[in-house]
Amino acid sequence: MVEITIRKRPRSEAVVTQRKFFKKTARGKVIKVLRERYLRDDVGCGIQSCQECTESCTPQANHLVMSGPDHGLFPDGHFLLPDTNVFLSQMDLLESPLFRPPIILLQTVIEEVRHRSLPLYNRLKALMAMDEKSIWVFYNEYRSETAVIREENETPNDRNDRGIRKAAAWYTTHLNTNVRGKAPKKPPTIVLLTEDAANRQKAEKDGLVTLSVRKYVEAMNDASQLLDLLASESEEIEPTRAASGKQFLYDEYLPSATLIGGVKAGQLHQGHFNANQYNYLEGSVSVPAFSKPVLLIGRENMNRATNGDIVVVEVFPEDEWKAPADEVVDQDSTLKNDDVESGDEDDGEDLVARVESKVVEYEKRDAEKQPTGKVVGVIKRLWRPYVCHIDSTSLTSSNATSLSVQTVFATPVSRLLPRIRMRTRQAPSLIGQKILVSIDRWDVTSRYPEGHFVRALGKVESKEAEQESLLLEFDVPYRPFGKAILDCLPKEGEQWVVPQKSDASPEWRDRQDLRDLNICSIDPPGCQDIDDALHARLLPNGNIEAGVHIADVSHFVHADTPMDNEAASRGTTVYLVDKRIDMLPALLGTNLCSLRPFVERLAFSAIWEMTPDADIVNVRFTKSVIASKAAFTYEEAQIRKDDANQKDALTEGIRLLNTIAIKLKAKRMAAGALNLASPEVKIHLDSSESSDPIDVEQKEMRETNSLVEEFMLLANISVAQKIQETFPQTAVLRRHMPPPKTNFEKLQDILMKRKGLALDVSSSGALAASLDKCLDPTEPAFNTLVRIMATRCMLSAEYFCSGSVARDTFGHYGLASPIYTHFTSPIRRYADVLAHRQLSAAIGYSPLHPSLHSKPHVERILGVVNKRHRMAQMAGRASVEFYVGLALKGREERVQKSGAGAVTEEAFVIRTFRNGLGVFVSSLGIEGLVMFKKDLQFDAENYTLSIPKPGSADLVAISVFDKVTVRIEVEKDKNTQRGRVKMTLLSPVDSKDM
Repeated sequence: MVEITIRKRPRSEAVVTQRKFFKKTARGKVIKVLRERYLRDDVGCGIQSCQECTESCTPQANHLVMSGPDHGLFPDGHFLLPDTNVFLSQMDLLESPLFRPPIILLQTVIEEVRHRSLPLYNRLKALMAMDEKSIWVFYNEYRSETAVIREENETPNDRNDRGIRKAAAWYTTHLNTNVRGKAPKKPPTIVLLTEDAANRQKAEKDGLVTLSVRKYVEAMNDASQLLDLLASESEEIEPTRAASGKQFLYDEYLPSATLIGGVKAGQLHQGHFNANQYNYLEGSVSVPAFSKPVLLIGRENMNRATNGDIVVVEVFPEDEWKAPADEVVDQDSTLKNDDVESGDEDDGEDLVARVESKVVEYEKRDAEKQPTGKVVGVIKRLWRPYVCHIDSTSLTSSNATSLSVQTVFATPVSRLLPRIRMRTRQAPSLIGQKILVSIDRWDVTSRYPEGHFVRALGKVESKEAEQESLLLEFDVPYRPFGKAILDCLPKEGEQWVVPQKSDASPEWRDRQDLRDLNICSIDPPGCQDIDDALHARLLPNGNIEAGVHIADVSHFVHADTPMDNEAASRGTTVYLVDKRIDMLPALLGTNLCSLRPFVERLAFSAIWEMTPDADIVNVRFTKSVIASKAAFTYEEAQIRKDDANQKDALTEGIRLLNTIAIKLKAKRMAAGALNLASPEVKIHLDSSESSDPIDVEQKEMRETNSLVEEFMLLANISVAQKIQETFPQTAVLRRHMPPPKTNFEKLQDILMKRKGLALDVSSSGALAASLDKCLDPTEPAFNTLVRIMATRCMLSAEYFCSGSVARDTFGHYGLASPIYTHFTSPIRRYADVLAHRQLSAAIGYSPLHPSLHSKPHVERILGVVNKRHRMAQMAGRASVEFYVGLALKGREERVQKSGAGAVTEEAFVIRTFRNGLGVFVSSLGIEGLVMFKKDLQFDAENYTLSIPKPGSADLVAISVFDKVTVRIEVEKDKNTQRGRVKMTLLSPVDSKDM
């Protein structure tokens, strides 16, 4: 045991250890808060060879060892002491395995990073945990010689900088006294690393050794690779920019105070910037003041905003409002001749005109007019490392093989992002590679943002590089689970079992024994993380008992543990075509929590008593122990249900579940629930080790799919009601807001003009009824197509804290339910784990952790979960798109070998442009663009494109909902560098020459 001594301070020193600040209470009263800091003399320096600290402090394995002679400026050894801005701007360098000097990390710096950027704070925590790094955390705020307090009229930033300099000065004196370097009279050097020129000047006046990051790295032995990782030092080049006389291509952003005041007064508007996937010269910002998004036309009006940024826009007068363009404008082809080293001197007024030469004039169709405006400020940049590839045409011929520094374009995988200008020494070796690039800044004098190289991912189109790039592109955490997380697992590992039933066993406390029930699971083929199982049986009174049994994940994942924190950070399991990125370690997800057949498992059960008409008599929730009797695929369960010869109890239970499910669905539909659709495909993989995709087809939905869905919905609704009643301020719920009626205007117009069909969007019930009537007797797939298009008019569902929104906004529009949550998949969704904890407390099984009594905490966690859920969905879709491309490429090759010609499919036209058609291939569940090079006749009012017949003056009119035949080929996408489906029109007109 270590005895900690607290230094008793005299009254004269009280001011040094007191922190005084003012705080506003919830009722608006301002109170003075005085906090005491107890200073100590035994906070160790962390340097292994320090005799004083080694004697007074506990020895630790992570004490710093002086650096070797690997730096040209400090041959006698040194220690780095970075200030806050180094971690805010140069994290990619610090994370590099090539950068390994001993680092002194100050408490002041950690706290300031946490305050300035939560994502960077999380990266800093991960950096501190890396075994290969040498980092010592020094609690300078609690060491008597290094503690500082804020002086009168001193900003918090200046106070922190002064504290960092004071710590550097103390370390310098401390090492001079207690540590000797290799030369008898030369102790190792403390190097204050900072990107702040003003801070360096003050440090130099104090006699400290201080460097910028670039100058420090330039003197390292392996500087060539590390220099590419550096973000630009903005404060040192500002004078150069101003002196250069470059023309401003964009307007400067308004000051923060002006932006905040303008938004508050309603003169300016705040929202997320969304880039247009079809036209890189258009963007939009949805704001509460307008029913339609604010349209931003041209790069000047988008004013350096990138997709996802939180921006402030100024809306133009109504007589300047316009409709979006009806043309596909591709950045890569429009700007293919741009010189990466020049062009920034272009006149700002000529910029948009020069690059928009192919864009048609924006029409002022009254029905489609939107508010237009421009970005006048950015509240928050959502920049992160982006997956890119180097545009080989941006390399100069003289530098095609040179390893000298050159500027190149990095083209992001996402079409929603601009090209990034990057300086690198490795350009020739990075051609044909997927790389990670971070954006550093975007100046008003530059047409492109500037960034730096982070690392290479591998060769384009290799499955390994593509998988990793997908995860990085959509910000999916995929690092292996660390030791602290794995230490939270049961020590028995794979041998853990439910113990024998006993009053003394904590596992059996207040649990109901349901092992005798005929419980089974029904899942997709190959499912390993079985979250849910079901049962149904007749009761003596003629009613039916139906139960949903969910894996009791919260029994193993305890609140505020490393495993819980990691699950909260990941938010969800991510499913790619041939890989799964788990939210929880595999021991839980695919074994101890998975409701495997013939194995006893801990569960959380919802059990209803229902009438034969599916009216609920009562519901109870209980922790339980179950033993599933079978694990079926949807197909196996369907075959078993339909086989009249099967009379066993398990089969009868499935039939009973199906009977109830049909009635539950009918009740939902009668209440106004929507039966929407989204394209889903099934990819057949080679059974060999290669796992190459062989073919692709649309997924088949069976009656048993609906059976499972209905009972999962019922469980989620029942649990939502219970936890909201018990915890009205912090219940974890999920809602689906009604979409603005303007979202449907275009679809309504298309249906009326092309098919004479009306779409009533006055309520979810009216929409459901009118969707049922959207039929084409000649085309059975037409109704599904309309439902897919209607789905895209919807808002996304989201998790929320019950006390954070008005009660009348709780509802789930698509399900026509007044309340909803997620309870049924805790293995793969963190929101479900929270719902389990709240339900457990609601039934009196266990107390609720204090964090789930805190509304701000629940809001913060659900904000992360919502983001992770969206990104996981996009990553899954991108994975399907990649594998569909591989599968179709294989099909194309087989067709060509057989001499049967090209791969052809029927498709529906779902969108018309001036220069192309958007089509949907229902048999494959995929979309594509058919592009034309020639000028065509476009009737925007009637969604019709007229195409000349080859060798004839006649025109063929093609409209939305028309069926066409397309040739499907796979080509390399210029952005993603992956295989992309390319479609060419074959009929009614062959467009191969257009």
